[in-house]
Amino acid sequence: MDQSLQRLVSYSYDLGSFTFEPLGEGLIHDTFLLNSPKGKFVLQGFNTSVFRFPDRIASNLSHLKSDLDGKALPFILPLPKSTQEGNEILRFEDKLYRLFDFVEGVTVQETSDPTLAFIAAEAYGAFAQATAENDLSHYQETIPDFHRLDCRFEQLQQAAESKESWTEEEENILRFYLSQEPLIEKYKQETQSFPLRVTHNDTKINNLIFSEKLHQVAALIDLDTVMAGYLMYDFGDLVRTVACSRSETQTDWENLQLNSEIFEALLKGYISGLGQEVNAEELESLLFGGEVMTALMGLRFFTDHVLGNIYYRVHYPEQNLHRAKNQMILLRDQQQKRNQLRDIWEKIVPTRQ
Repeated sequence: MDQSLQRLVSYSYDLGSFTFEPLGEGLIHDTFLLNSPKGKFVLQGFNTSVFRFPDRIASNLSHLKSDLDGKALPFILPLPKSTQEGNEILRFEDKLYRLFDFVEGVTVQETSDPTLAFIAAEAYGAFAQATAENDLSHYQETIPDFHRLDCRFEQLQQAAESKESWTEEEENILRFYLSQEPLIEKYKQETQSFPLRVTHNDTKINNLIFSEKLHQVAALIDLDTVMAGYLMYDFGDLVRTVACSRSETQTDWENLQLNSEIFEALLKGYISGLGQEVNAEELESLLFGGEVMTALMGLRFFTDHVLGNIYYRVHYPEQNLHRAKNQMILLRDQQQKRNQLRDIWEKIVPTRQ
């Protein structure tokens, strides 16, 4: 961390002298853990190339705080701390920073434990339940068309037109994603009848902080993508990231598949957290939310590869290509297991309708 930035942070938040170390494995923000005489804090470097509308995020989080005031949540929602001047965003040179209270606990990158999957999904379901009555007119898009599957499909089509040469592997992946047009059409048709809700929109398990014994969620973090969305976005991203036998960065293709036991635990947990106020169409949407979100992220990874890795942080040139292949294999497995997943869904959901 730059010494000038360190001095500015210390002064702006009245922290005194502090030490710092990198924190987390995010693809978007730079994050540090600060140890100061006043306690531990998290300093997050705001990626304005991804989040181009920081004022929208600040507004959304302000409304979220107001809307949830007085509601008893089973976990903490860490929100940005104000500087001594009353600002929630700190500007340094051409970058933006925010400070959060550090929440003690354990973060998990992936799991094969159905109990932990249930607890994670229940927390995200509880968030959706707690925000069910929030006024959606107050919430702005922090990333335009963030989870619009049809837009991501069109972006790949446009990017592909500009690429002159393809390897055999690239061609195979391109053909697969272009063959997903039936899923795109299903998404466009069915979302016309789904109610919009306040959703988290980035429901990875590592966006939760668990208690030391992993028996409950202590905090739900990374709220920058909170905006209007569909329940299937949040549940679908849980399926994509938690119910997959390998993380999205893995290249162990032969052992990459959907874990049906984890899918069942996620579905049970999410519905448990949601409570009763969910209509039949929303419950049905959970069944194909995993396909939607896996296809969406595969499209995004592959489009970024085609465009030269301009969005996601990569550690080697082919990483976005491999991420796209990873998502392709997971999506294909979900589609092959549609009947099995519906059997699980019908075992769990009918009693709720």
